[in-house]
Amino acid sequence: MVAIDPTKQTERDNYKLLTGSIIPRPVAFVTTKSKQGTINAAPYSYFNIVTSNPPMISISVQRKNGEMKDTARNANECGEFVVHISDETYIDSINQTAANLPSDQSEIKLTSLTTIPSTEIDVPGIKEAQIRMECVIEHSIPLGGTGSEPACDLLIGRVVYFHIADELYNEGKIRTEKLLPVSRLAGNDYAKLGEFFSLERPE
Repeated sequence: MVAIDPTKQTERDNYKLLTGSIIPRPVAFVTTKSKQGTINAAPYSYFNIVTSNPPMISISVQRKNGEMKDTARNANECGEFVVHISDETYIDSINQTAANLPSDQSEIKLTSLTTIPSTEIDVPGIKEAQIRMECVIEHSIPLGGTGSEPACDLLIGRVVYFHIADELYNEGKIRTEKLLPVSRLAGNDYAKLGEFFSLERPE
């Protein structure tokens, strides 16, 4: 077995080991709104559940050369964002929004996606998504880095409203087989849900 000390290799080398090992990762498609009114959108695969009481989710937004990305800056300034669950029906459009654009330009304009007003917050969602969650910032934590500049911003959002497509909702549960979620692997690779199996949890 290969043994590696992460302090003796580059950030990029550590990134490749992490993203190649921690798979599959769900992809959050996040919309935010700048103070100037620009709607930004971007996918993030450093994404997961924090707690269900109250419902909270986390997104780690990596910085670029110490600079906050639009998503983190907008979420911090306005205190709100919308998380959409990525699925097969619109993953190509989601991928288009990963383009590096100036902060005053909306990535949504690169796609055929359409915005839809939220119920509890000012940031709009994406109509094509089968699941979207309106969130308010519960905590924003700068983390990592080797000097004075953090490497990422960990956004913890409290879900204040769920929107779920009728065909997915079944007596309080999600019909997984109809969601067709997409997950991130390493590099340019993604995965579909694949085969299901069940295991009984021990008492």
